[in-house]
Amino acid sequence: MKIKEALFAGSSTRVTERPKQVFPEFAFIGRSNVGKSSLINMLVGRKGLAKTSQTPGKTKLVNHFLINRSWYLVDLPGYGYAKISDTGRKQIAQVIRNYINLSPDLVMLFVLIDSRHDIGQVDMDFLFELGEGQIPFAIIFTKGDKMGPNALAAQVERCKSQILEHWEELPPCFVSSAENGLGKEEILTYIEEVLGTLDTPKQQ
Repeated sequence: MKIKEALFAGSSTRVTERPKQVFPEFAFIGRSNVGKSSLINMLVGRKGLAKTSQTPGKTKLVNHFLINRSWYLVDLPGYGYAKISDTGRKQIAQVIRNYINLSPDLVMLFVLIDSRHDIGQVDMDFLFELGEGQIPFAIIFTKGDKMGPNALAAQVERCKSQILEHWEELPPCFVSSAENGLGKEEILTYIEEVLGTLDTPKQQ
């Protein structure tokens, strides 16, 4: 898939405030500072589409971007950021759950996990929640340029083994790097394939 156009379509805190035009939605989420905004910008080929920040927890709204006028890329707030108040954390969690559980057009949720580390309890708890809610998800291991290829492959296999301790089969998994474009083609091809199974206009 070639992304020819990426337009900011609106921000919201509740599903009822989403853009009025209905298209399939592919959402991206992860722990704060996992590299989500950088990954989104890499996928669409535009540096400033999703706002990146050195400060974790910057995204507090659900941001919709209309891609090729045929599907939405949805940028969700990060979870698990400790350096905000309990009230702030609960508000962000409410925004996330409202979207994930109530958006009728969510086709796939990409959960971003830092490829350099084992899957932490916060991430695993979130995956459990998705499983219980029967939310379709895929995993993107980010920052794939930070280790050598052998170390990266070994660490990703460790993470997959962690998942298989609790699931009978792996969700779709991708390895990415916003720095060198690793994973871009595979992720966009996967989105295109999923779109091809829906009753939507075919991607060019």
